[in-house]
Amino acid sequence: MSKPMIPPEVMKAMKDVKHKIVVLSGKGGVGKTTVATNLAMSFAKRDFKAGVLDVDIYGPNVPKLLGLEGQHPTAEGEMINPIIGPLGTKVMSMAFLLRNMDDAVAWRGPLVAKAITQFLGNVQWGKLDVLVVDLPPGTGDEILSILQSIPDIDGVVIVSTPQEVAVMDARRAIRLVKKMEVPVLGIVENMAEFLCPNCGESYNIFGSGGAKQASEEYGVDVLGTLPLDPRIVQLSDEGNPFVISDPDSKAAKDFEKLVDNIAEKTGIK
Repeated sequence: MSKPMIPPEVMKAMKDVKHKIVVLSGKGGVGKTTVATNLAMSFAKRDFKAGVLDVDIYGPNVPKLLGLEGQHPTAEGEMINPIIGPLGTKVMSMAFLLRNMDDAVAWRGPLVAKAITQFLGNVQWGKLDVLVVDLPPGTGDEILSILQSIPDIDGVVIVSTPQEVAVMDARRAIRLVKKMEVPVLGIVENMAEFLCPNCGESYNIFGSGGAKQASEEYGVDVLGTLPLDPRIVQLSDEGNPFVISDPDSKAAKDFEKLVDNIAEKTGIK
């Protein structure tokens, strides 16, 4: 597939960003944004300069998960200063430009594409070791525009649950990314098991093995599996990334193994 020319302002703004990791899911509700935000926080914990770009224009949830609701960026000329999040991360989201977090963005495609270009090219990203980009769910035009607009993407992380319908959409996402000739780093299987806090038993509420089967079919790796943990929901609602607030939990330890795999594949060190 032929690639359109990336705007010069995007190339300029991205020139000091060493690594760009895109997080995508074929459908909503699988924990994509939770994975994206905690991925950036994990790199920041390892003393990397990290950023998060939320390009889910219609459903921007990154500020909520990072405890940054209600903040608004400042500008210097045509350039926007990102919001500084936990551990010094640089964060940009459509939510920062809304008067009210509950406001709906009713934009057509051209306006969305313009906003994405501005988030990439008119934000003072500066020097970053890694920028994590949280995409909208699905495989529509927005996804194509974003993947075509980011220079030198290290790869895409596909997030799915074991549920068959989620894995089906993950397959579509993998096919799309491969068609765009962007590397697929692998699949994250979220909500893989529920550990009962009372009895200690493990339950596969959403089934099992779906992500592994999809990975084998398409020749990509399973980067890691994460449990279904009510504590993650609570911390996310409070704006506290679980890798920071609950580092000794099974979920956080599993997540760090996942980050190790991504770091190895991308050469982030």
